[in-house]
Amino acid sequence: AQFAFQENEIKLLTAEIERLKNFGCLGVSPSLEGLRDENAKLKYRLNFLKKSLQEERSKSIKSMTNINSCLQEIFGAAIQAAYPDLENPPLVVTPSQQPKFGDYQCNSAMGISQILLKTREQKVIPREIAEKIAKNIPANECIEKVEIAGPGFINVHLRKDFVSKQLSNLLINGVQPPAIGKRKKVVVDFSSPNIAKEMHVGHLRSTIIGESMCRLFEFAGYDVLRLNHLGDWGTQFGMLIAHLQDKFPDYLTVSPPIGDLQAFYKESKRRFDTEEEFKKRAYQCVVLLQSKNPDFIKAWNLICDVSRREFQKIYNCLDVKIIERGESFYHEMMKDIVKEFEDKGFVQVDDGRKVVFVPGFPVPLTIMKSDGGYTYDTSDLAALKHRLFEEKGDILIYVVDSGQSVHFQTVFAAGQMIGWYDPKVTRVAHAAFGVVLGEDKKKFKTRSGDTVRLIDLLEEGLKRAMDKLKDKERDKVLTPEELKAAQTSVAFGCIKYADLSHNRLNDYVFSFDKMLDDRGNTAAYLLYAFTRIRAIARLANIDEQMLRKAAREEVLVLDHEKEWKLGKCLLRFPEILQKILEDLLLHTLCDYLYELATTFTEFYDSCYCVEKDRQTGQIVKVNMWRLLLCEATATVMAKGFDILGIKPVQRM
Repeated sequence: AQFAFQENEIKLLTAEIERLKNFGCLGVSPSLEGLRDENAKLKYRLNFLKKSLQEERSKSIKSMTNINSCLQEIFGAAIQAAYPDLENPPLVVTPSQQPKFGDYQCNSAMGISQILLKTREQKVIPREIAEKIAKNIPANECIEKVEIAGPGFINVHLRKDFVSKQLSNLLINGVQPPAIGKRKKVVVDFSSPNIAKEMHVGHLRSTIIGESMCRLFEFAGYDVLRLNHLGDWGTQFGMLIAHLQDKFPDYLTVSPPIGDLQAFYKESKRRFDTEEEFKKRAYQCVVLLQSKNPDFIKAWNLICDVSRREFQKIYNCLDVKIIERGESFYHEMMKDIVKEFEDKGFVQVDDGRKVVFVPGFPVPLTIMKSDGGYTYDTSDLAALKHRLFEEKGDILIYVVDSGQSVHFQTVFAAGQMIGWYDPKVTRVAHAAFGVVLGEDKKKFKTRSGDTVRLIDLLEEGLKRAMDKLKDKERDKVLTPEELKAAQTSVAFGCIKYADLSHNRLNDYVFSFDKMLDDRGNTAAYLLYAFTRIRAIARLANIDEQMLRKAAREEVLVLDHEKEWKLGKCLLRFPEILQKILEDLLLHTLCDYLYELATTFTEFYDSCYCVEKDRQTGQIVKVNMWRLLLCEATATVMAKGFDILGIKPVQRM
């Protein structure tokens, strides 16, 4: 419909340009200059339309069709035609839960009935409204028929040839992202450990969730900047540098062998708390560091480098890509932030501190301490401004635990108050998450009560994954390289999936036994299902080239109810991704992948892909269209795994 409208407008504009040309040649118009201007405007509009039509066409070829969005457009047009005077009528289209109710449902009639009653005092039963909407459905390529059910539900049945065509496009073009319109810049702040402290289980969620969000936005075609807001500045560096000077006095010429930075931090903290002279010297070190004294900058860099190396081991294990931009990066900007809030009259002095009260928030932001130092509030405001004005972010996402919710809401509200951004134009979101619990439902700790080190957790995962593979006697059928690949795939995949498959807003219980179970909604089950699907074509001696040729030539028959169910499930992938781009809840993707895997199992149990002779075991017949459904399932699952940061293997 969009293409037809634009093509029609191009024809009209072309005719209008010809008409104006004739006018100009005949000299009929008293204002030839005016005509030339009009002609230029029309030509510009024509070129613009041609270009946008071309872009839309190329985009439509590359992107997967979001069937839910298509149906929303169709029903939006039908409601507009049926009730042209109704402002912002409700538009509700969802997949049907049961086959007897069709493939999708439009449930707008009930909402429209309420609006007519409230605004016009018209009592119209929803069923009548549904019938009126159904009569106004425009011509389209996806709906076979609609039925009115119950009080006013509109059950939608999709056309088989439409679904078959979309599946063929998926097989020919690969899994493509949903169309997103204008390419935007997304800044994601995640992971963010502190220098001189080891990454612990608390950093696991931010790192895994943030990485997965970045992968999703990148796949959807956004320009993504991944930022690690390290805690690399502040008063703690005074005591660390003072302790470094005492323990390694020749640190400027000989690199100090700091093996265990955590122990080094604890030693310096103990001295800071118990030795008055050391405490004074630590404060002096902070002043010299902040004044950029070269010796102290070198000491600071040495300490940061030890931490960076340890962090990178974790990021390598989890396949995380991230750019370091710690608090120190924003230090020089902080005085300007304080001045800007002062100049606009937002600063109050409270007991020597400079504070900013934000309407609706009882606790003010402290942007300068009484001793002239800055705070987390100041650095977060500086980071917010830099991401908006220097990075020109259209979407800013902070993947930080729920305990920081009020802090971020206050910082974001302060940014709006001072005029840095309009929330209607720029999206700034705190993607909060709950804590990791042990199996006793308390905060996840070691037996001695210490916080669990993340590196220990990952190593334990590797050990348990190998034990599981050996229990299943995989070591007897896989090569050493395949066994190692399966071990890392299962270990890190299970840890990531256990986190991402839970609603991030909730706390979740960390259990190796549950996450390594190959039954139910776990990575172990999905990875195994994936390797089985990939093996079907291989065991039928069908290679990739043959599948590609078949994808272009075969019509995907969807006559069996399980073929139809699987086909529709595959095509819901773009709408699942679209929903996550809006609400940032990644467990929806995990639920979808599990549903896809179980739907595939139903299909495979009911529909023969490869038929064999019962006596000889020889292949008698290959149902290629069904093998193509297997290939489409594996392709969608592989992309889902990629977004979740999980690496499947060909053999498990």
